[in-house]
Order: sequence, then structure tokens, then C-alpha cells
Amino acid sequence: MSLFLIAALPFLGAVFPALLIRAGRNASASAAGLTTFLAFVGLLLHAPAVFRGEVIQVGVDWLPGLGLNANFFLDGLGFLFAAMILGIGLLVILYARFYLSREDPMGQFYTYLLLFQGAMVGIVLSDNILLLLVFWELTSLSSFLLIGYWKHLPEGRQGARMALAVTGSGGLAMIGGMMILGNIAGSYDLSVILQHKDMIQASPLYLPALILILLGCFTKSAQFPFHFWLPHAMAAPTPVSAYLHSATMVKAGLFLMARLWPVLAGTPEWFYIVATTGLITMLLGAVIALFKDDLKALLAFSTVSHLGLITMLLGFGTKIAAVTAVFHIINHATFKAALFMTAGIVDHEAHTRDIKRLGGLRHLMPVTATIAIVAALSMAGIPPFNGFLSKEMMLEETVHTLWGGSHYVVPGLALLAALFSAAYSFRFIGHVFLGRTRDDYPAQPHDPGFGMWAGPGLLMMLVVLIGLFSANLAGPLVAVAAGAVIGGADLPYYSLKLWHGLTPALYMSAGAVVGGLVLLKLHAPLMAAWNRAPRPEAKQIFDALMRGLTKLSQLITDGLHNGAITRYAFVMMLFIIGLSYYAYATGTLSLPSRAVQSVGPITVIAWFCLMVATLAVVAKHRQRQLSLVLIGVVGLVVSLGFNYLSAPDLALTQLSVEVVTMVLLLLALNFMPKDSPVESPLWVRLRDGGIAMIAGLGAATLIYMLMLRDFAMPSISEFHLANSYKGGGGTNVVNVILVDFRGYDTFGEIIVLGIAALVIYALTEAVLGTRVRAYLLNRKPDIPQAGDAHPMMMVVATRVMMPLALMVAAYIFFRGHNLPGGGFIAGLIAAIALLMQYMASGFSWASERQRMFYHGTIGSGVLIAAATGLGSWFSGLPFLTSAFGYLHWAPLEEFEWATAALFDLGVFLAVVGAVLLALESLARFAWQPGISSEHAMDINPARDHAAEEAAAEAAAAAAKGEA
Repeated sequence: MSLFLIAALPFLGAVFPALLIRAGRNASASAAGLTTFLAFVGLLLHAPAVFRGEVIQVGVDWLPGLGLNANFFLDGLGFLFAAMILGIGLLVILYARFYLSREDPMGQFYTYLLLFQGAMVGIVLSDNILLLLVFWELTSLSSFLLIGYWKHLPEGRQGARMALAVTGSGGLAMIGGMMILGNIAGSYDLSVILQHKDMIQASPLYLPALILILLGCFTKSAQFPFHFWLPHAMAAPTPVSAYLHSATMVKAGLFLMARLWPVLAGTPEWFYIVATTGLITMLLGAVIALFKDDLKALLAFSTVSHLGLITMLLGFGTKIAAVTAVFHIINHATFKAALFMTAGIVDHEAHTRDIKRLGGLRHLMPVTATIAIVAALSMAGIPPFNGFLSKEMMLEETVHTLWGGSHYVVPGLALLAALFSAAYSFRFIGHVFLGRTRDDYPAQPHDPGFGMWAGPGLLMMLVVLIGLFSANLAGPLVAVAAGAVIGGADLPYYSLKLWHGLTPALYMSAGAVVGGLVLLKLHAPLMAAWNRAPRPEAKQIFDALMRGLTKLSQLITDGLHNGAITRYAFVMMLFIIGLSYYAYATGTLSLPSRAVQSVGPITVIAWFCLMVATLAVVAKHRQRQLSLVLIGVVGLVVSLGFNYLSAPDLALTQLSVEVVTMVLLLLALNFMPKDSPVESPLWVRLRDGGIAMIAGLGAATLIYMLMLRDFAMPSISEFHLANSYKGGGGTNVVNVILVDFRGYDTFGEIIVLGIAALVIYALTEAVLGTRVRAYLLNRKPDIPQAGDAHPMMMVVATRVMMPLALMVAAYIFFRGHNLPGGGFIAGLIAAIALLMQYMASGFSWASERQRMFYHGTIGSGVLIAAATGLGSWFSGLPFLTSAFGYLHWAPLEEFEWATAALFDLGVFLAVVGAVLLALESLARFAWQPGISSEHAMDINPARDHAAEEAAAEAAAAAAKGEA
């Protein structure tokens, strides 16, 4: 199975659980499980190649100029994480089916879960750091939805916001670090970056890149001082906690540190930042976990501690430490997922997670107790379970690590953290499952059905089997994953077995176990002391920081963005003038290389009209209708200038746009005051006028200087002229640029145009439901109105011209690839023809005869344009690459046909739909239901007189009948 499909399956499958929930909860869960299972099977199909040491790579050059390629690769490290994400994901899907109540929207839950799963799979399979960043941010967004799934709980909403704020901020920092890293290596592909260790570490930008990347990793993996968000995320349903905090989200930071280990590790900066942060997090999380009474809070801080352990190992920078980190990632995923699920079972059955209200559950929930005790013993590092092996290897590495020249700092603090880790693990066992049975449980506890304990039961079996047969079961996976971490170098010697002899690590481990039992015995007085001791609360600090940032942002926003466009223009113009003056004062200006051409009298007259109209707009801008007419004059002269300079396409476009915008703006001004009030004092107007004159003269001078000189770099026009026909199949270079060379820009523009029309429609819908419409209908015009709303001559002229205009639009459309024209101009002409029907005959008459659904017209245009672009992919060509050839259909002569015509059709439909939807939306403000004419002409005195006589005769007959 292709890596593309493995990465895409969770996203594709995310649709089905939400749709199938109507068929039942089992159908929804089955859809989610089948999607994950297929992706998991597809991953396993690559296992033989991965275990042979091969690297599977696939890729598509999407935007190679920007370094954004859709490249994926699968090596040992990616296989390990993808297997954990999909494997544990399957168990969580099964667990959630029986954990969630009937009141919980299960389809929505599975949709969020699959979106998150797809983002995580994308991270671990990405071979392009820009693509990885996209998936990275998707994990933050989808985890926000999962953590805040129980929207009715305030702590759920707050935990989701906190997680998004912390991880999202770290992600922004990481974007900067990744961009620097790619710039240093000269590529954004990970497979290339990982080959340039010496270049990266020798760069002066190594430290900034390292810090920014580690900020993203530390925030995602809840490392000190960003550890506080993870316990608050425990407000999510337990399936979310088991998934996010054992194999997925919090492991993303660890994955990235492991992935970049070959090029970033091995320096003092890496050691002191990463190892120190991990060591502090490991100890702090273990200490706090011991004093938490909430089961999930205890497990959350234990997760923080173990994430710190793995971070510390990666920070050591040695090969054997990297091997140990990989091994503990596997072990932690097994026992921590099992522990979270058993905690959820206890909460589900006993209706509480408060350890003080639990105890003695081994008698009432023997299956759950067995699973939880085995997993907790592994977490404590007790043989023969898998957690013991990786803990021993970790302690052994600390013995050989110096920090600040001391042999005792790292092993001493690691031993203390291991001691607290054993203590909270023993407390989890002793205070929840051991002891006497109570009679005051909130609900009577009992083991759940098979569906809830099957997942943690399987994980418990892995905990035991990996502990007993680690070399056979986990050894090959550890080897290929660790080999990928250390960059393909030879693995150091290590042994995955329970007995290594009487080593310092064994003595430290025994001391941690004994110390943990002592701490458990002294827990009550220690708990009292802990509660009395003053200590900073991370949540309070975070809330205070967020309040401060909110106030600061409001202060800045209110100071800079007061809603006055004049202020924005003033600041922008001052900046541009200052920057331009600096460039002129410090730069050099070459001698002119072009002569000034002679100017004819017609050109001078047109220029004079342009200047007069422009100055008149400034002088009369408060008279809105007059200003609009003058702006139309400016647009007309500009279109003539385009034609004079041999740019007929631009002239046609400008002219068509002027007509459409003029009509729409006149329609909008019909509902607005005809004059603009004076809002600025005289000195402000004089100031703004002076700045505008300086900016205008500066721009004119710059343009004049440019026109007298050759460009510093060759113009791209030569490329377009040379390749228009060969590459795009058309001789009209402008049209080929729009539909082929820069078709992606055009595609984005029609989307924006459609969105603008839909926004106008939405605003109209919102206003029509208020008293504004009644005000508009009842207002009295402030200027005299024409007596004839729909003049007969205009009605007749528009009806006669409409088929001619549509024929011209078709002609302009079909000739556009080789002669001036195209879909955009044709769309404007067709829109003008239809728009004139509304103007001549009225909204009611035109809308009754309308056969187009304008929303659908816009959507059809965008879809046709998109389908045309996607079609090129089937030929292995970039998006929107045109294909063309010659056809001969009898009795027609041979003619050229290009796929760009289909794209142009999409442009045509989008333009027509957008213009007419905007027109219809604005016209509805003055439309009165029931006022319409069934006749083609609205004014016919003879017909109206006959109708009046008929009505009078009917009334007389009725009166006579009554008499």
C-alpha cells in the first residue's frame, strides 16, 4: 500500500463515522475501526522491507520552487511510531465504543479521533519539513476538538484552550526553526537535511534553529516549564487521554527530537538544553504525581515524568542512550495506555476517580485490578515487566553522564525521580485496588464487559511478554528504529535482558523500590506537608499571563486599529515615503538607456482628461454620484490607454469591469445618502493632501525613471512570448498566462470573487431580517425620482440586445485563447446583458424568468476549473497544465481545442454567478413581494386603460346584482 494512501486513509475515513451514526453506534465504531485497520495493514505490508533496513520513499513535486513537496518516507523510526499510532488507535476505538454513553455524540468523537490520527501519521511519515509542519498544526487543532469534546464541562473547554495556546505557540516557534534549518541545509526534505550534520552544526544559525525547534518539541511533549497543560487536558474522555498521552500527541515532540537527532545532537548546547530540561521534567512530574488524588491527574503527571525521562536520554547525545530512549518509548506506550484505560474503567464503574474514595477494588473488579497492577508495576520498574528493562538501561546511562563536570548530579536526580516514580506507582496499586472493600462507593464497582477490558488486557500481555522475551519480541523493532535515530550508523552493543549482573543500575533500582515503599508508608504526613507548603500554581500563572497578553493586545489594537482608514493610509504612506527616500539617498541611479518617444495630440488630450477627472474626484468626492461618474471617466481613459499601448485584453477587461462596478455601485448608492459628511478638521485634510501629493509625485518620478532605463533583470515576458503556443497551445499570451502559466492565481481569484458574492448575499439575508428593510422601503427619496421606472425604449432595447450580447460573449469566449478575449471578459459581457434586464424591467419581472441558480453557477464554475486542473495529474503533469491538439469534425474545418477552454468555462460561470448574485442581493433591499407584471412590457396605457374599464364594469355588475 502506498504511503500516500496510508497517510490519507484516516482523513478519508473521518467522514464515515459521522454519517453512519444514524445506522447505529456499532456502525459508526466499525467504520472508524475499519479505516484504522486498513491503514495498519498497509503499514505492516512494508514491515519486511523496513526490517531489512530499507527506506521506502514516495513523493510528488507540488511547489518545488518553494521547496514544498508532498514527500513521504518510511524507515524504522517512522514505522515504530506509525505502528503505535494505528495499533493503539484500534484499541482505543474499541474501548471508546463501550466507554462513551448514549448521550455522547459518538460519530463526532470518531471523526475527531481519525482526523487526529491522520495528522499524527502524517507527522511520522513526512519527508518534507514544510509538510510536517502542516500536520503538526493539524494535531494541535484536532486535539483541541478532542480535549474539548465534552463541551458542557468548563474544565474541558479550558483544558482545550490551554493545550491549543501552549502547543500552538510552540508550533509557531518551530516553524521559524524549521525554516532556518532548511535554509542552512539548502533543502526542506528531511532525507536531505539528515545528511548535513557538519554544515548545520557549524552554522551560526544552529543555536537559534535549535532553540526554536526545541520550543515546539517541549511544548508538544509537555516538558518543563510547559508541562502544566497536559494534566488539564485530562478533562477529556478517557479514550482521548489514553490515546493522546500514551502513543500520539505527547510523543510527537519526542519523535521530532529523535528524527533530528543525527544533525542536532552531539553538541554542548543540545546536551545542556535537552538533557537538563528532561531531567527536571522527570523529577518534577514524579514528585507532583505522588500527591495527586485524581487517578487521571496522577497518571498525567507520571506521563510528564516519563516524557522527561525519554527527553533526557535523547539529550545525552550518545548512541546507547538513543537506543534506550527508543526502547522506553515502546514500553511506555504499552503500560501507560493500559493504565489510562483501567483508570477510565474505574471511573466508569465506580463513578469516581478520587483515590480517597476508592480502595479494595481487587475484590470487586479482579480483571481490571490484574491489568492495572501489572501495568503499574511495569511503570514502577519492577521485574520481570518491560518497564524494568528500559529503566535499568536509563539508570546505567546516568551513571556514565557528567553534568557540569560532576559525576553525581545526573544519577542522583535520576535516582530521586525513579524513587518517586516507584512511590506513585505503588500508591496507584495500594490505594485503589488493595486494602479492604468499602461500603461508600458512589456506585457499586464491577468489571465491565469484554469490549472495555480487551484493549488494556492485550497491552498488559505485551507488558509481560516484552519483559520476558524482549530480545525476540522488541529487539528487531528497537534495532531498526534506533538505527534510524542515530542516522544509520552502527548500533552500539546492548542487551535486552532482565539480568545484567550486580551493576550500579541494579543497586539504584533496588534503592528506588525500597525508597518508594517508604514514601508510600509516609504518604499521609507528606501529603499534609505538601498541602501546607507554598508553591506556584502553573494554572494561575498561565491564566494571569493570558489576561496580561489579552490586555496588551487590546491596548495595541485599540491604539493602531481605530477603524479610520485615513489613519491606516497615513501610516502606510509615511512608511513608504520614508523607505523610498532611504533607498534614493543610499542607492545609485544609472544613466538613462532609452529615449523619450514623441507624443501625439490625441494622447495629450486623453492625459489631460485623465488628470481633470482625477482632480475632480478629489475636489467633488463628497458628492457620491458625481464622484462615481468621474471615476468611470478615469476607468474609460485608462482602458483607452491600454488599447493605445497594444494591450486589447486589458482594455476589454477594464471596460467590462467599469460597466459592472458602475451599475452595482449605483445600485448600492441608491440606499445611501448622496453626500458624504465632513468628518476631518481642515488641518488633517491639508496634512493628508500634502502626504498624498508627495507620495504621488514620488511614484510618478519612480515610474518615469524606470521607463527610461532597462530592467535590472531579464523580463519574464520573453519566456511567455516564446512558450505561449508551444506550452499552452494559444497565441494570445495574456489568456495563456491566465489559464495556464499562472492558472493557479486565476483559480484563487475566482474563488475569492465567489466568496465575495456569497458574503454580500449573507449580509443581505441578515439585514433583511431586521427593521432596516422596512426603513429602506418606507424612506422618502432625497432627490426627485423619474416618473417612469421602466422606460419602454430601454425595455425594448435591452430585449433586442440581449441575444446579440450573449452571442458576442460566446464569440469573445471561444476566440480568447488566440485573440483578445477569454472567459473572464465573456463572463462580464454576459453578466452585463443579464444585468440590463434587471435594470430595464425590474427585479420582479427578471427574477420570475430567471432560470439560473446563482449559487450553483459559482460553485459549478469553481468545480469545473478545479476538475480541469486535477485532470493534468492523471497525465503526471503539474496542476492546471494545459493539453491541446487539433480536431476535425465534419462538416467543420479542422480547429484547435485546448483543455484551457474548460478552465475558462469555469471562470466564465464563476464571474457570471458572482456578478448576478451580488446584483440580486443588493436589489432585494428595495424589492416588495407581490409587485410584478405578468406582461413583457411594464408600461402599456391602452392595456392598463382596458383593465381599468373591465374592473369598473365588474364592480358595477356586482353592485347591480346586490340591488
